[in-house]
Amino acid sequence: MEERTILLQGRALVADSLLNKGLAFSEAERDAFGLHGYLPRNIDTLDRQVDAAMAFLDGLATPFARHIRMRAIQDSNETLFYALLERDLEQYLPIVYTPTIGEACRKFSEIWHAPRGLFLSWPERDRIEEILSDPALNDVRVIVVTDGERVLGLGDQGVGGMGIPIGKLSLYTACAGIAPHQTLPITLDVGTNNEELLASSNYIGWKHKRVEGAEYDAFIEHFVRAVGKRWPNILLHWEDFAAKNAAPILERYRTEICAYNDDIQGTAAVTAGTILAANILSGAKISDHVIVLLGGGSAGVGIADLLLAMMIAEGTAEPEARSRFYMIDKDGLLEQNNPALSTGQRRFAREDWKGSRGADLAEVVRTVHPTVLVGACGVGGMFTEEIVRDMAAHCERPIVLPLSNPTSHAEATPRDLVAWTDGRVLVSTGSPFPPVKHDGRTRRVDMTNNSYIFPGVGLGVLACGATRITDGMIIAAAKGLAEVSPANNDPDGNLLPPLTDMREVAIAVAEATARQARAEGVCEAFEDGDLRRLIDRFVWTPQYQVYRKG
Repeated sequence: MEERTILLQGRALVADSLLNKGLAFSEAERDAFGLHGYLPRNIDTLDRQVDAAMAFLDGLATPFARHIRMRAIQDSNETLFYALLERDLEQYLPIVYTPTIGEACRKFSEIWHAPRGLFLSWPERDRIEEILSDPALNDVRVIVVTDGERVLGLGDQGVGGMGIPIGKLSLYTACAGIAPHQTLPITLDVGTNNEELLASSNYIGWKHKRVEGAEYDAFIEHFVRAVGKRWPNILLHWEDFAAKNAAPILERYRTEICAYNDDIQGTAAVTAGTILAANILSGAKISDHVIVLLGGGSAGVGIADLLLAMMIAEGTAEPEARSRFYMIDKDGLLEQNNPALSTGQRRFAREDWKGSRGADLAEVVRTVHPTVLVGACGVGGMFTEEIVRDMAAHCERPIVLPLSNPTSHAEATPRDLVAWTDGRVLVSTGSPFPPVKHDGRTRRVDMTNNSYIFPGVGLGVLACGATRITDGMIIAAAKGLAEVSPANNDPDGNLLPPLTDMREVAIAVAEATARQARAEGVCEAFEDGDLRRLIDRFVWTPQYQVYRKG
């Protein structure tokens, strides 16, 4: 067991979540650090603490109750929290992140009980540098930041959006092993337009309409400059910004700081990785597909952009590649004659559509016979039986990805999709679903969740010292995920590895990301034989150390 010199003692030591061991402090440590009286007499081990925590969690009635309990554990003893996740990530990932995180964000003001991360509010904008200067933050390597305007499919949650950075960073650690003290969740509190929150006496954020326009842009600029000055080599992960801000922010700062937007790049990469895995079973290439995307927000456009780039990389001319996409938003099929389109939407808007203006999903599917159907609209049940059966009638192995979350917002359920296609569908969802039975066989439902991508991308960036995250690195991450697909070894296998293999997935994605960074010259040089050692430097294991008094 490793040893560590500690300066804190007594109440201050057990109050530090990164150092606290609870009942696992030894007799010698209790003597040395003045812990007698602060702890019950029993001396425990980490394994027994995990057993006790799991038993208690199993007795709670709802996922939300388990979420609250796990957050309490995290705030008091981070080693125990991550040992718990490591013991059964498949069971607890949906508790600390999607789908339970949605309810946690909605009720964040009611369940908040202890500081975690930073709230940078508009009224305190002149103090950002001072707040970031805390010496306790010196070793931060990864920041996840949100302004809470578009949380999952739930809309504006104000500072309740902080649940997302906390949850994302928990997965950076649980999946990729990035040490918790090197992560920092941040919420930019620029107000909220959620009238229910503004009227609530419980809301803990700044009760004001959202700051927008030039003032908002200046606030973001000030924040990025302050972060870059404080941590020149930081990975700045943007999360759950409204579509009108997400892509412009990423494009504005991605060449100035190592910036990453998971809604755009992560969703695109995990979707592309899933389709690449499906191609193993169908024998297709990306450029063979006709792709219909339901949802023209930042996620839908990001998915389309990445798949377009991959088609072009396969040798397809750009005009031909663009012709293989049909993007549908709330007003129907996107067409070039619509002046309200965003820049990203316009790249995929049709100018050759012969059907109804504003054609709905059913008409588009009936007309173009897609081979890939992606849902990123945030509205449940949009992939109806009629639509799916029509698609399956013209495609032997239809790829259907209902990615919206939480679970209630999924465009279709895997059970229905399997039934409507007589088991031929290649399906993966954005939220967890129970296994599906068909022809006497029970199969795990794959989850095209960004946790297959962003922890590994972050680990790869840290390992190689990348200064930028390029489109090529995102494509490499998608390919790295496909390389560990069970479909490579089993024609009847799942598309994605089980959640129990997330550490191996993260390392595979990290290696692919780092190699591409080297190829594009945006990182330090390294030899292939040294890459795993570079990665292992940033992989933290949840285990207790022996403390010596400093």
